[in-house]
Amino acid sequence: MPHFNSTQIQLASRPEGWPTHENFQTVQATHGDLLEGQVRVRNEFISVDPYMRGRMDDVRSYVAPYALGETITGGAIGRVIESAAHDVPVGAVVLHQHGWADAVQADAGTFTVVPEVPGLPLSLRLHILGMTGLTAYVGLTTIAGLREGDTVFVSGAAGAVGTAVGQIAKLLGAKRVIGSAGSDEKVALLTQKYGYDAAFNYKDGDIRGQLAQAAPDGIDVYFDNVGGDHLEAALAVFNDGGRAALCGAISSYNATEPSPGPDNMANIITRALTLQGFTLASYLHLAPEFSEKMTAWFAAGRIAYDETIVDGFENTVDAFLDMMRGANTGKMLVRV
Repeated sequence: MPHFNSTQIQLASRPEGWPTHENFQTVQATHGDLLEGQVRVRNEFISVDPYMRGRMDDVRSYVAPYALGETITGGAIGRVIESAAHDVPVGAVVLHQHGWADAVQADAGTFTVVPEVPGLPLSLRLHILGMTGLTAYVGLTTIAGLREGDTVFVSGAAGAVGTAVGQIAKLLGAKRVIGSAGSDEKVALLTQKYGYDAAFNYKDGDIRGQLAQAAPDGIDVYFDNVGGDHLEAALAVFNDGGRAALCGAISSYNATEPSPGPDNMANIITRALTLQGFTLASYLHLAPEFSEKMTAWFAAGRIAYDETIVDGFENTVDAFLDMMRGANTGKMLVRV
């Protein structure tokens, strides 16, 4: 069996503040003969995500940091082109976490075979039908305990997770859903396409005032993708017994100095609030439940989505940097 070549993007140095091209390196790898139980996969789509920035720092987190000189791992989907594994045949579509490479050779057990549905883009498995959608579902149901009639606020609402959160909240009975985004165009998209009842542009300033105006009766649930001043604004308008699902803190990912905490933390006590951070690894057992619901919603035409797709593996770093600066609407992906 001939040797197999792939192109991979590695972390070359740890960013200080905003990442730059100099923090990455592109390398060529030659793989040996395909061993029993291994497969070769040609990637079709690669995911770039905010959490990857945190893994570029050598600090304690919920998952080990990226090692220097090793490939950036993360979500990707591709097709098996050679197989020495009886249960993963040539032509199968597979999800995996081998990340930023145009092709992969690895044990079949590190891939998940997914059905190929006619008319359904493979890319959706990397967001609304995959981990992104599951993150939204888990945060709303298991972490925040969404109840029918709740008012929900979502920060970073025009991103991949945020667009899923708003729709799922309404489908599960939320009375009012409010979102923040970083441009007037995204604000319009939230209300016109994704079912948000109100939205505001956080770049206009006075986030606390804008949220108070959008939520005159307060909020019951906060789904936090941003942290910082957005969390402070949510604490100001929470109703008694409010719940927050803390999913991300993108406002501080590139900070070089510690960010000051909210000035109204006492509201957690006086309003009996519950703030819980979460990562998805502890809730993967909910994937079948989510998949059943999302598949039904999708089939009924009740789910909208956006993708920002960058063509060419060589543009992966650009896609990541653009995503970190908010250039995407919905999920940012690289089409290999």
